Amino acid sequence: MDKNTGLIKMEKNIGPITCALIFIMDIVAGILAIEAEIAQNKVKNLTMWVLECRDPSYQAFKLGMAAAVLLALAHTIANLLGGCVCVWSKEELEKASANKQLAVASLIFSWILLIVGFSMLILGTQSNSSARKSCGIAHNRVFSVGGILCFIHGLFIVAYFVSATATVKEEKKAPQHGGNA
Repeated sequence: MDKNTGLIKMEKNIGPITCALIFIMDIVAGILAIEAEIAQNKVKNLTMWVLECRDPSYQAFKLGMAAAVLLALAHTIANLLGGCVCVWSKEELEKASANKQLAVASLIFSWILLIVGFSMLILGTQSNSSARKSCGIAHNRVFSVGGILCFIHGLFIVAYFVSATATVKEEKKAPQHGGNA
């Protein structure tokens, strides 16, 4: 009995810890991305309209890569620990509880933010990975935008985690209906 009580207590305490971990990872990813932008702006560059020639920044490369990894890791942890909240039709979504509707909406927005933010971070990282001076279309503020998207992603992914775990608890407590309608 004591062993089960301890497990139940641990299960109740892991939610806030997980939320904090996910949110902190996204915030750190955003800060690292902004620091990568600062490091990138310290290198020499020559800009003419939309074309830019500049030296790569190894510091910006490292910071951008770390930000991208943290963003992906935060998203993965939230999705694995939050569970799968799926809705297969518009009618099912309309009949779903508020928690389930919030979980679905937050999941969709978090995936959009992940794709766009991760792409921005990888684009900035890739532009700083070459060993020689590069010329091409200017990628100004790519890291900053990616960092801001990390912050916003943190809000949506935590909302998903909280609403998904609440939905799972609701579905466990709900009485199961038999085959009779």
